[in-house]
Amino acid sequence: MTDRPINPILKTSLELGPTLVFFLLYLRLKEKTFTFGGADYSGFIVATIVFIPILLASMGALWALTGKLSRMQVFTAFMVIFFGGLTAWFNDESFFKMKTTIVYGVFALILGAGLLQGRSYLEWIMGELLPMQREGWLILTRRLTAMFAVLAIGNEVLWRTQSTDLWVKVETFVFPALLFVFLWSQIVMLQKFLVEEIDAPKT
Repeated sequence: MTDRPINPILKTSLELGPTLVFFLLYLRLKEKTFTFGGADYSGFIVATIVFIPILLASMGALWALTGKLSRMQVFTAFMVIFFGGLTAWFNDESFFKMKTTIVYGVFALILGAGLLQGRSYLEWIMGELLPMQREGWLILTRRLTAMFAVLAIGNEVLWRTQSTDLWVKVETFVFPALLFVFLWSQIVMLQKFLVEEIDAPKT
């Protein structure tokens, strides 16, 4: 299936919508307790369980509309389903919270492994979207590897020492915002490595 254009607002909504829905569900259910099969489940766990089919539906819509899903999207969805399932099965919130640590940690390990081979896996993923010299890609990859490691450690400290309420807010808004600002600042700082397209000579 070939790539198909999609309205950028719709694409962003499908990508970010499930997380926002989870946040709103959590706000509505966090003070409640639900009983299923004789076991009590917190509002957080119920919101996590509901989040999974919403995420799958969103990804299905993205795939149907664009004809593709990124490797990062597929991996993240797998982790959400796996750790969300463990959260429900063991009735333990910690599984879903540690998912973020593992996702960021795996990204850091993958990018770091590429750097040890003298390669930038980030260039392989984003090279078509952001034409840049190899040196620039290596610099960006090193910095992003460090950023992912910091986020992984930050999440681990956060969920182990702070309230669920704070974790949900940081997970939903702060971590994505930090990553966005970091990437934007790096692209600005690495402008000199960007490859400018050369216009074809006129005949």
